[in-house]
Amino acid sequence: MRVVLAEDLFLLRDGLVRLLEAHGFEIAAAVESGPELARALAELEPDVAVVDVRLPPTHTDEGLQCALRARRDRPGLPVLVLSQHVEQLYARELLADGSGAVGYLLKDRVFDAEQFVDAVRRVAGGGTAMDPQVIQQLLSRRAADDRPPARLTPRELEVLELMAQGRSNAAIAGQLVVTERAIAKHTSNIFSKLELEVSDDDNRRVLAVLAYLDQGR
Repeated sequence: MRVVLAEDLFLLRDGLVRLLEAHGFEIAAAVESGPELARALAELEPDVAVVDVRLPPTHTDEGLQCALRARRDRPGLPVLVLSQHVEQLYARELLADGSGAVGYLLKDRVFDAEQFVDAVRRVAGGGTAMDPQVIQQLLSRRAADDRPPARLTPRELEVLELMAQGRSNAAIAGQLVVTERAIAKHTSNIFSKLELEVSDDDNRRVLAVLAYLDQGR
């Protein structure tokens, strides 16, 4: 699996390169600036991009903007974003096309190699890997302006949050200590309230999160 990595701090970039290579990834490019990232994504067509939000020359949202442009040029390009903080606008932009294959992790909450590698693989496979704090902030903002008829119950909100993190029904059931059948019922209710056709497709689960957030606009 070929990876384009963008991180401006040398020690962190080098560490990520070594970590990914140790787990069988091929590093197609490891760059430190927005222009370098844009070229690498356009020319190398990687299987997944791992991108720091803030890159030179602007040190604002250069990395994310490069990734978003690349996804417009190549729909569905898997992108895993790394950030120091929860940036709600950035997270919403990343989810906006509803096509999946996206992730948003907070650097200081990646606690072990397996967690990070699993996130890269999940995103590369078309799934999602959203840090719980990112999802909590997005859903908390939406819940403050909740209104019928699409009001979700507290349990449905819990399920929706875990869905956004990329969890399967079985994984959600294990975390909430309920049966998988119960989670399937909650998922069906969520899709129904958000007027989304019931489906096991991962992208449909992303659309459920996005549809709920969009109702708060």
